[in-house]
Amino acid sequence: MPTALSSTETPTSNGARGRVAAARRAVEDVAILFRFRAQAVRRRHLTRGLVGSFVLVTLAIAIVPAFLPGAQGAGKAFDIFLLMPSAMAGILALNVASAIASGGGRELISRDQAAPYPISPTTDHLGALVLAPLNIAWMIQAWILLGAMAYSFGPTNLFQAQVVILLWLVFATTLGQVVAWTMESVRRGPFGIGISRGLLVCLGLAAGVVQLTGHTTDLLDQIPTLWFFQGAVGGWGLRWWVALVVLLVGSTTAVAAGAVPTHLAARRMPRDEARMETDQHEPRPVPRTVLGLLIRADRASVWRSVPMRRGVLVLAIGPGLVAVFGNLPWSSMTILPGLVASGGALLFGVNAWCLDGRGALWRENLPVPASALFDARAWVLTEFLAAASLITIGIGALRAGLPDGVELSALVCTLLVVLLQVVGASMRWSLAHPYPVDLRSARATPAPPAAMVGYSARLAVSTTFTSLIFSACAKVPDWRLSVILAIPCLLWSGVRLARTARRWQDPVARALVITTTAA
Repeated sequence: MPTALSSTETPTSNGARGRVAAARRAVEDVAILFRFRAQAVRRRHLTRGLVGSFVLVTLAIAIVPAFLPGAQGAGKAFDIFLLMPSAMAGILALNVASAIASGGGRELISRDQAAPYPISPTTDHLGALVLAPLNIAWMIQAWILLGAMAYSFGPTNLFQAQVVILLWLVFATTLGQVVAWTMESVRRGPFGIGISRGLLVCLGLAAGVVQLTGHTTDLLDQIPTLWFFQGAVGGWGLRWWVALVVLLVGSTTAVAAGAVPTHLAARRMPRDEARMETDQHEPRPVPRTVLGLLIRADRASVWRSVPMRRGVLVLAIGPGLVAVFGNLPWSSMTILPGLVASGGALLFGVNAWCLDGRGALWRENLPVPASALFDARAWVLTEFLAAASLITIGIGALRAGLPDGVELSALVCTLLVVLLQVVGASMRWSLAHPYPVDLRSARATPAPPAAMVGYSARLAVSTTFTSLIFSACAKVPDWRLSVILAIPCLLWSGVRLARTARRWQDPVARALVITTTAA
């Protein structure tokens, strides 16, 4: 791997030529790191199948809705057409929020693995950009935007419109990275934690004031995405070409500009992570049971982790704000628990035993039954997902009002079914496919990017299907229907979770997980 101009110092001595050489080497290093990560993929044929499926699904979503009945009509299609500029702005906001929560985007290579190699911050920045689409949340946002554009606009000049939408997705991703790295450099600077929290509080208060004063529509009418949307629907006109050039130049500029705060952040100590690792905690009374002691240890390892705390805030607050500004009724809010639970499981649940790291060897020698270890980890994961889901529902309830009995029954049943469904799947995958991951970094993920795409896709499909079923139950005037449907779902997920618990008690299977996560 080339080592010249790969330190954290900006190559200013050679001027523009040095910066161009550093950028070229950063691109080469990203390609090398991708080949390095590709060697660790266990099932490469499955990865190729996933890539092909992603391309085909994207093309189908971008084209097929334009030919459906009701497309480009005066009813629902026209309503979606009017909301497209707001949806474009929402995707930009979600990209910024997710990148800020992860401290600048996901890592192409973990911090410990990268320590012996001269990987520049520019390489890290470019790797995070390339990894951005390998996220089911990003994929779903892109698919929704492309599908909504096709359905509301129709087949006429659809190619030109979708080109602008795709470029907007690229621009939103690159701009989100710039803002995220800037916030990370501020967070790592003097008084950075207080400044970043103050900015978030101010943004939250401003959003609340806009909502309470009834100026949400006026604000949405003033967003600059309207200009780009007009260029997208204008065909081969002058505005389309101008929008195309502006988005291309803006994306290129954002990619180059993102290297500046990335270098600045690389020179500073990550304060959140350092504080969590060096903080002192007063001892509390010892629980009376072994299970209670294990639950306390697991709970502390989760809630004192920087990526967990940032991630759960984004997962809990983001969908809640969408529900508030979108004025979602209770029948539609049944979608939120599945969305939040599946996202929370991707923070650590799909590889739950990686939280122990090298401590798994010590923990396995404790004089406690293996079933207690499994029960404690499953309980803490359930707590984590339930807390995030309840916060989201509480925020959405600020505008939805009080639910009736049918809506409350559907929402409670959805929450219970989705939680058990996600916890069961997470513990099953954690046992079957463990990965050695260090989750101390705010940018770490519990599994490689390709595995994360598979996990997130499976969770999203299953939880969304479940949520849609109970959303339909919320419109039936009988609260018992949701309960009747929830009982077999709970029994099925409970049986699968119990089966995984029995497999965990197998010393051979448990040893494989422990030796892998402790590597």
